[in-house]
Amino acid sequence: MVIRLLVACTLMALCVTIHAAGLTYALRRLRRSPIQTRRFWSSTRLFVLIAVWIVLLHLAEIAAWAAAYTWSGAMPDLSTALYFSAVTYTTTGYGDVVLPQAWRLDGGVEALTGILMCGWSTGFFFAIVNRLHEPDTRSTVA
Repeated sequence: MVIRLLVACTLMALCVTIHAAGLTYALRRLRRSPIQTRRFWSSTRLFVLIAVWIVLLHLAEIAAWAAAYTWSGAMPDLSTALYFSAVTYTTTGYGDVVLPQAWRLDGGVEALTGILMCGWSTGFFFAIVNRLHEPDTRSTVA
């Protein structure tokens, strides 16, 4: 059980690393590009791009868990593992596919990781929206 928990924590750390790298990349891109926030379609395009990027990060994290399940034999094939991982990570939890007894703690850690990563993504998205629509105080400073 301790080994399983170490594996789960390693996968969680990998997800945090993927997320941190992806969000850092997005922040750097946002800082370098001029953004027309006063225009509806420009803002909307930016929000869609950020949302797609965040979803891609989550899919990479889901794939990492699925690869671990497949590699270890906890799931019969990658397709099933991807489905199970997506359902677990998003805490949908249909229950039609389950992990073997020895792996069930890992499923719980994946769900907790998904909650954490989704919360982080929500905070990031909110911060971007907030920053883009806050009043420009630089022009009012004398």
